[in-house]
Amino acid sequence: MTDHCCEVMTTRVNWHCDRHDTPFTCPDALIHFDVRFQEYGLVIHDGGASTLGIDFCPWCGQRLPESQRDRWFDELGRRGIDPWEDPIPAEFQDGGWLAPPRQERDER
Repeated sequence: MTDHCCEVMTTRVNWHCDRHDTPFTCPDALIHFDVRFQEYGLVIHDGGASTLGIDFCPWCGQRLPESQRDRWFDELGRRGIDPWEDPIPAEFQDGGWLAPPRQERDER
């Protein structure tokens, strides 16, 4: 689970509507958070899945984390995965790829 900058941002990111399947079809959805890239965006209700990226929280003004989009593509490339042609591994479909690798415990 991702920690967001403030309670309002957390509420808006976790918005759920019983009448609409996605935030892009719900007129009350304002913010989309892409966990893969750690990106925040204002939902643009244009009939698609458009967002306008934001760098600061509209409610508390805090700077939001830097996007990891380039790093995501770089890491897939490093593993020889073409995201346009190849299946994307499960850990790259959420924020799991960002977790630091577990280190083996020294059992001396």
